[in-house]
Amino acid sequence: MEVTSINNGIIIDHVPAGTALTVLQYLHIDPATAKLALIMNADSRRYGCKDIIKIEDEQDVDLDVLGFVARQATVDIVRGGSIVAKHQPNLPEHLIDVISCVNPRCVTTTEPGISQRFHLAHSERHEYRCDYCDEEAKL
Repeated sequence: MEVTSINNGIIIDHVPAGTALTVLQYLHIDPATAKLALIMNADSRRYGCKDIIKIEDEQDVDLDVLGFVARQATVDIVRGGSIVAKHQPNLPEHLIDVISCVNPRCVTTTEPGISQRFHLAHSERHEYRCDYCDEEAKL
């Protein structure tokens, strides 16, 4: 299998195997309109299997969201066919409109137009809690 390189854009490497489409959904990247290549279940020395996402002409990827959904991923910024920067996403302190509160009495589920806001309550357990009702997020 051959996937050619991209000229300008990003490469998201070391995505957990089988989760590339979920990552695209969280990043709000529409696979029907974006120029992208998905490589799924590729061999990885570090993880055994991995997914790789190559997105041409895309610069606005929210690394905070990426740190939430694929923390071990690496991001390569490509300009002129060469990698010009590498980033390792971190677990974000706050998530806004990424996940939804499951509490049926939370103000975010009863009132339209209120942002879904969560904060990192426990980093080792990757536990997020709703800013409004303190309900733990179900991931």
